[in-house]
Amino acid sequence: MEEMEEELKCPVCGSLFREPIILPCSHNICLACARNISVQTPDAESPQSSRASGSGVSDYDYLDLDKMSLYSEADSGYGSYGGFASVPTTPCQKSPSGVRVFPPTAPPPPPQHHLLLHPGSLPPIPRNSCITCPQCHRSLILDDRGLRSFPKNRVLEGVVDRYQQSKAAALRCQLCEKSPKEATVMCEQCDVFYCDPCRLRCHPPRGPLAKHHLVPPAQGRVSRRLSPRKISTCTEHELENHSMYCVQCKIPVCYQCLEEGKHSSHEVKALGAMWKLHKGQLSLALNILSDRAKEAKEFLVQLRNMVQQIQENSVELEACLVAQCDALIDALNRRKAQLLSRVNKEHEHKLKVVRDQISHCTVKLRQTTGLMEYCLEVIKENDPSGFLQISDALIRRVHMTENQWGKATLTPRMTTDFDLTLDSGPLLQTIHQLDFVQIKVPATPILQLEECCTHNNSATLSWKQPPLSTVQVDGYILELDDGNGGQFREVYVGKETMCTVDGLHFNSTYSSRVKAFNKSGVGQYSKTLVMQTAETGYTSCVLNTMGAVAWFTFDPSSAHPDIIFSNDNLTVTCNSYDDRVVLGKTGFSRGVHYWELSVDRYDNHPDPAFGVARADVLKDVMLGKDDKAWAMYVDNNRSWFMHSNSHTNRTDGGISKGTTVGVLLDLAHGTLTFSVNDEQQGPIAFDSMEGLFFPAISLNRNVQVTLHTGLPIPEFHTARNPEPPSSVC
Repeated sequence: MEEMEEELKCPVCGSLFREPIILPCSHNICLACARNISVQTPDAESPQSSRASGSGVSDYDYLDLDKMSLYSEADSGYGSYGGFASVPTTPCQKSPSGVRVFPPTAPPPPPQHHLLLHPGSLPPIPRNSCITCPQCHRSLILDDRGLRSFPKNRVLEGVVDRYQQSKAAALRCQLCEKSPKEATVMCEQCDVFYCDPCRLRCHPPRGPLAKHHLVPPAQGRVSRRLSPRKISTCTEHELENHSMYCVQCKIPVCYQCLEEGKHSSHEVKALGAMWKLHKGQLSLALNILSDRAKEAKEFLVQLRNMVQQIQENSVELEACLVAQCDALIDALNRRKAQLLSRVNKEHEHKLKVVRDQISHCTVKLRQTTGLMEYCLEVIKENDPSGFLQISDALIRRVHMTENQWGKATLTPRMTTDFDLTLDSGPLLQTIHQLDFVQIKVPATPILQLEECCTHNNSATLSWKQPPLSTVQVDGYILELDDGNGGQFREVYVGKETMCTVDGLHFNSTYSSRVKAFNKSGVGQYSKTLVMQTAETGYTSCVLNTMGAVAWFTFDPSSAHPDIIFSNDNLTVTCNSYDDRVVLGKTGFSRGVHYWELSVDRYDNHPDPAFGVARADVLKDVMLGKDDKAWAMYVDNNRSWFMHSNSHTNRTDGGISKGTTVGVLLDLAHGTLTFSVNDEQQGPIAFDSMEGLFFPAISLNRNVQVTLHTGLPIPEFHTARNPEPPSSVC
C-alpha cells in the first residue's frame, strides 16, 4: 500500500487528504486548501455581472492564471481572505505544486455582527471568488454557494481513513501492568486488546467468556475505530441523497434535481445500475492496466539484467582492450630488441675496421721510423765507396716507403656516423588513429507485417532494424522463392526498407526473407514471410488448368502525360493528335489471360493499337513501333500486326464506335491472339512469347476506349486448345 500513498496526498499541502472535494476537472483537493487558494475577482468579472450582461458565461468558465496573479498581486496590498474584513496581506506564497496560496499576515479580526462560527469550521468564501486547480492549472469562478457547489469525495475519504489505520503502530495489550506487549487478539464483546498471557489469565475460553468472539487486532481496530461511512448528499439540495445518475452531466443527482433542477431534461439512469456498470468498466480497465503493469515489471527485470550484462560486457571489453594493447607493446618491445641488435652489429663493425686500420698504420709507422733512423746513421759514415755501394738501394727504399704513405693510406676507412634512421612516423600516426571499429554484422531485420501486402500478382514487403540496434547497415538483400517451394533468389539489393516486386505468378504462394549487410559481413535472415498472390477463377472444370481471371485497371503512373483517365482508371483518351501509350497496372508472366476494350468514341478514322508491351516501352509512338511491344493496329476497314515497326498479316474488317476488341495472351503456349466483336481477327498474331507482359494500347484524341477485365477465356481459344499443356498440369 505504500505505493498508493502519493494518490492520497493533497497537491497543495502535500499531506493526506482531509475532507476532499472534487473539482470540475475531476481532480481532488482538501476543503481547507481550497479555501486557501481561492482568489477574489473584480466585480466586473463576477458571475452575476456576466449573466447580467448576457454573455452566456457559465459558473465554470476558465480564466487565465496570469490574470489571477494580477488580481491578487497588483492591488494596493489589501485583500479579502476567508470572508473577513480586508486586512493587509503579504505577497503570495507557493505550495509544493506551484499554486499560489494567500495566507493572512495577522490573525483575522473577530467576525462582524457577532457572527458565531461552528468550532472547527472555516469562514465562508466571499462572493465573486475563483479557484485554480493545482494540478491542471484550470481556473473557474465560484457561484453563490462557493465551495459547497463541489461534491465531497466520500470514497477517497474512506480510503484515506483505512490507509491511516493500516499505517498506525502495532496495538498493545491493555491489561499488561509493565511494558505492554503487542496485542494478539481483541474481544469484540469486551472491546479489549489482549496479549497471549493476559488472554489466558483474564479471558479464559470457558463459562460466559466462551461465547465471546476473538478477532485479530487489525480487524478489531477497524471495527473499533472506523467511523460510519457518511452518506453522500446532493450539492444542490443538501437534505437529499443521490438516487439517480445523470448520463449527460456524468454525476449522481437527487430526486429534486430531476423534478425542478437543471437535470430535469437530461437522460438519467438508476444509480445502482450505473454503479455496477462503472464498477465493471473500472475492473476491466484495471485488468488491462494490471497486464501493462506486469509487462512493466518484466521490462524492469529485463532492464536490470541489461545493467548486469552491460557491466559484464564492459569488463570483457576492457580485458580485451588491455590484452590487445599489451600485445602491441610486446610486439614493439620485440622489434625494439631487434633494432638494437642491428645498431650493436653496426657499432662492432665500425670499431673493427678502425682498429684494423690503427694496427696497420702502427706497423707501417714503426717500419718507417726504423728506416729513417738507419738512413741517418748511414749518412754519418765517412767512407765514400762504402756509402755509394748502398746509397742507391736506400734511396729507392725511402721513395717506396714515402709512396706507401699516400692519400688513401692516410684516409679513415670508416665514418663515425651511423647510417641508420628509424622511421617511426607511420607507426605513431597509426597509434594515434587506433580506435574501435565495427566488428559486428548487422542485426536481423524485422518484417513489418502491417505494411506487407499483395495486389494481383505483385507483392510489397517492408522491414526495419530492431529498435535498439546501433550497428551500421550498408544495405539489405531481399530474397523470394519461385512461388512453388523452390530455391530463394535475390530480387532486391539496396538501402531502402521497402520493395515492391512485380510480375509474380497469379494464385501462387511466395516465401520471402531479408537480411542486412555491412563491411563486416552479412547478418542473419529474418523470419520467412509467406504471401499469396491474387486468386484465380475459371469458367468450367475444363479451363481449371488453363485460364486465370485477373482484374486490373490502367496505370496512370506509367502512362504518357497526354493520356486522360476517367471511370476509376478504366476509361482513357488523349489530348494530343499524336499516338500515346498507356499500360495496365498488372503484368503477366504465366497463365492464360483475356481482356476486352470497347470503343466509346471513334472520330476521323484514326488507327489505335491494342496489345501487350514491356514496362520500358516507348510512350510517345504507336504501339509496336519498337521491339518492346506486340500489337494490332486497326482503322475503320482493316488491321495489321506490328512488332519492331514490322507490319504483317493485313486482315479486312475494321472498327467503329461500339466495337469490342479482345486481347488473348496465352503464356502457356506463348501466343498472342486478337478478336473483334467476339470473332478472331486474323491468325495467331505472335508466338514464342516469354517474359513479363503488361496490357497496352496507343491512341490519340479521336479515340476513347474502356477496359473490361475479369472475363472468361473466349470459345475460339478453348476449341483450339482442348487439352491443357503438360507443364501446367
